[in-house]
Amino acid sequence: MRRSVICWLIGLGVVLGAVRAESAPSETLMGAWAVDTSRLPMPPAARPRSVTLTFAQADAQQLRLRVEVVDPAGARLEAEGVTPLDGTPTAVKANFEADMSATTMPRPEVLIMQLAKNGAPASTRIYTVEPGGQTMVETVAHFTADGRPVVRKNYFSRLP
Repeated sequence: MRRSVICWLIGLGVVLGAVRAESAPSETLMGAWAVDTSRLPMPPAARPRSVTLTFAQADAQQLRLRVEVVDPAGARLEAEGVTPLDGTPTAVKANFEADMSATTMPRPEVLIMQLAKNGAPASTRIYTVEPGGQTMVETVAHFTADGRPVVRKNYFSRLP
């Protein structure tokens, strides 16, 4: 997963070098984020204990994403990758949900990621930092096994 982003659940072009100078650092996507597991759309017993996403600038044109999931049994799942931010399809090393991604960052507080697995669409994820910079919403769009479209939201808080 060296050359691309992976995400669980998680897991969206302007390169990082073009990030607006007027954006306050706290209003950008960069940094560590923890999901509010109490709001995940699944039964409480099936929810992970924690999910943490960390976004960092790999270089002027690439994003590094680290995903850490602690599952309900306490097992730790980790993934890390680097992806270009120009929408170039990039292989993802074996991970939770994808083997290919394309990513773009149209604004410092928005990331758009398209994921694929085995040559088929897996999900689209849009990460948006809310005004004030302390919360983020991940909008996930995908299809069920029987072809029904699904859109869900996951809610994150910025970690210190």
